[in-house]
Amino acid sequence: MITGFGVVVAASAALVAVWAFVSAARGREPGRALLVSLGVVEALVVAQLVIGIVLLIAGDRPHSMVTYLAYLVGSLVILPVGAAWALAERSRSSTVILGVACLAIPVMVERIHQIWGAGHG
Repeated sequence: MITGFGVVVAASAALVAVWAFVSAARGREPGRALLVSLGVVEALVVAQLVIGIVLLIAGDRPHSMVTYLAYLVGSLVILPVGAAWALAERSRSSTVILGVACLAIPVMVERIHQIWGAGHG
């Protein structure tokens, strides 16, 4: 995996999470700007998925293929699920849900890199 890109994905998700938690503390529902930033993070996660697939096609292999693919797909799904949940119940707590979903992304990116690195160490 590309470490620098993983850092960008994790940092952008963490920033959006902070934004969501600050918005929730101010009693605001998820606004358009927050949802757009969530879309940007999702686009970065999709790019990470593409990078992971290209590396697999190129012949590199992670330590555990099933776990690696589970984290790749899981990181792809978590933001849309969080957004759907948040939009179904628009309130202050839905903004917190978006923040929690965004906080899961850096954890999943770290696990993806650990699993990938274990196969190449």
